[in-house]
Amino acid sequence: MRMSGSLRRVGSNTSLKIGVIYNSLQDMSQWSMLQQLDSRYLEQVDQLYDDTFPMEIRQYLSQWIESHDWESVATSDSLATVRFHDLLAQLDDQYSRFALENNFLLQHNIRKIKRNLQEHYQEYPMTLAMLICNALQEEKKILNMAIKTEEGAGSAQNNNSMGRKHRELDNKVSKLRKMVQDTEIDIKSLEDLQDEHDFKKKTIQNRDQEPNGVKTLDNKREEMQIKDMFIKLKVKREDVIQQVAECLTMTEHIQYSLITEELPDWKRRQQVACIGGPPNTCLDQLQSWLTSVAESLKQGRQQLRKLQELVQKYTYEQDPIALGVNKLEECATLLLKNLIVSSLVVERQPCMPTHPQRPLVIKTGVQFTVKLRLLVKLPELNCQLKVKVLFDKDVVERTTVRGFRKFNILGTNTKVMNMEESNGSLAAEFRHLQLRELRATGNRTNEGPLIVAEELHIICFETQLNLPGQNPIDLAITSLPIVVISNVAQMPSAWASVLWYNMLTSEPKNLSFFLSPPMASWGQLSEVLGWQFSSITKRGLNNDQLSMLGDKLLGREAGGNPEGQVPWTKFCKSSDRGFSFWLWIDSILDLIKRHLLSLWNDGYIMGFVSKECEKVLLRDKHPGTFLLRFSESSKEGAITFTWVEHTISDGPMVHAVKPYTKRDLAAISFPDILCNYKVMAENNLSINPLLFLYPNIPKDNAFGRYYSRPTEEERSEPMDVEGANCSSGYIPIKLISVTVQEPRLQESIGLPLSPEDYNDYSDIVPENIDSLIKDAFTR
Repeated sequence: MRMSGSLRRVGSNTSLKIGVIYNSLQDMSQWSMLQQLDSRYLEQVDQLYDDTFPMEIRQYLSQWIESHDWESVATSDSLATVRFHDLLAQLDDQYSRFALENNFLLQHNIRKIKRNLQEHYQEYPMTLAMLICNALQEEKKILNMAIKTEEGAGSAQNNNSMGRKHRELDNKVSKLRKMVQDTEIDIKSLEDLQDEHDFKKKTIQNRDQEPNGVKTLDNKREEMQIKDMFIKLKVKREDVIQQVAECLTMTEHIQYSLITEELPDWKRRQQVACIGGPPNTCLDQLQSWLTSVAESLKQGRQQLRKLQELVQKYTYEQDPIALGVNKLEECATLLLKNLIVSSLVVERQPCMPTHPQRPLVIKTGVQFTVKLRLLVKLPELNCQLKVKVLFDKDVVERTTVRGFRKFNILGTNTKVMNMEESNGSLAAEFRHLQLRELRATGNRTNEGPLIVAEELHIICFETQLNLPGQNPIDLAITSLPIVVISNVAQMPSAWASVLWYNMLTSEPKNLSFFLSPPMASWGQLSEVLGWQFSSITKRGLNNDQLSMLGDKLLGREAGGNPEGQVPWTKFCKSSDRGFSFWLWIDSILDLIKRHLLSLWNDGYIMGFVSKECEKVLLRDKHPGTFLLRFSESSKEGAITFTWVEHTISDGPMVHAVKPYTKRDLAAISFPDILCNYKVMAENNLSINPLLFLYPNIPKDNAFGRYYSRPTEEERSEPMDVEGANCSSGYIPIKLISVTVQEPRLQESIGLPLSPEDYNDYSDIVPENIDSLIKDAFTR
């Protein structure tokens, strides 16, 4: 039992605006804010939860779930085990609460959820923690997107244009439904008129056949009435058949717009969403339109059968119904067939639950999920479609590339499409599929011209629909191309291929794409790069950061040109540095996600800035002003800080420390490094040179809440050694970063101090500092 229905109702009944939500972020839980969103966003939230992590848990335990750092839990087996048992205890509390309320149904649901969790995650608590972590991150992404959309609604002309287009479609569909209903009424009126005409005509005929029957004046008057009635009947039949034809014409126009415009637009938005772009929406709206058209066609076919019955009862020469009904029925049948065939879509593309933010990359031996949906929701289709999954079906017919690896699909590869309780859609979700490579006997050689990460495959879905009185209708759809890897180390390169393909083409079956990959414009690529950051954080890339990346890829002269062309090899192939541009970006993304997420979200990391630019930015700033940027020379992802000092004779000087890698930040947090960093001079004087985060934010104001060490005042208090070692026998230690600075000539004594700070320390500097420095150089 899923709770998306109740969640959707909450969203649709509220008038609370996104702006109000935004202003109340500190007062509301994330789950509460989500429930205030429109149905188009709730549809996306609904897709985050299934039987592996039911929405009931999220609903009942929302506060408890949001009170823990699941990203940290997912990296520690011991902590994950503790949280898993805490979760079970929380469910026990919920069970007891429902028992007091005598709510047997909810007790049953809780008991079932707990049993499923124990069955699937008792031995793998880190997997559950990862699922929860990913769900929370996706929720944030949806919430942030809703806020951004609301904020930009006033100036978003594209959204307004789409809104107008959708309103026009709504009006057309409503008009079509009214036309069909009016036709239904007219057919009933025609049937009554025909029955009356038939009755009166037969009555006169029977009277005329009586012996010595003489036509009276009344008889002649009745015959004239029947002739008048026939004329009305003929006009009515012409009108009705014309109405049915007009309904089918309008249906065809609406259907054409839906199939050739709206559906491809949705599929393109799905591609964009797969690579980190704005969340895809409007599938429920599409389903509503397509279902309305299908229902109109279904009713139209029933009306045509009714007209055929009327023809069988009574017809005449040049009867418009007899002449046109068969052709119209063929047209209606063909329209309905095309509509159903076109309405099968892949609602959720193939994705491993362990990597929800990187769909379309599948690792052999790891379970992945994929979900289909039929956008025509007719009751008679429920449980009538049995879908089969196939891998690379007919791939030889689509590409001349040889040497592609071959795979078998393991797991449950057939499913029956049925109506979902949440939204009534006709869907089939495959949750336990795996790929296994078929290896040739003997020594296997890689005949293919493409590397593993550039080799594209597709997953095919086939089914057949049998409608009464019709030939079977074959339905088929394919996933977007996927990349199959055998090692997680191949993930970055595989994801680069997914990005490049879905950025540049909408062809669903171009498996030879990377034999000659097209170039991307910098305008396209910069947008996609920004999505990579906004999809895992709250902050994308600003124009300055993108400008630096553009300079890095295209050179300073062409770096800012949106039309500048970036070849695939320059994006993803190793450069002179020994690693590719994308591998550098991906490593930085991983660094942010693991160790710098809060600092990045707060906007404190400038990140992408060249060494030349940072000198220009810092030289006119107060002494001790520093900025944070990512190393350009580390393929593993590293961050450094650069600060400015003012010397008496040399003016402003900029210093940077050796970058900190993921391994370094696993031992000590980056805010603690900034807090405790010291520069050690020759005379053992030490000072933290970091005073102001660029442009002028006091360091402790920016990072103070992230420090895990005592404040400066607490550090200055005498240490209680006895209290410190009473439990373990050891005096506590702390890790700090220290730079030992080599001595310089007398004006700059090795300390990054401003002139004012230099005066403060002048009383402790030896008078013979010059001779000491000379002796140090002599030694």
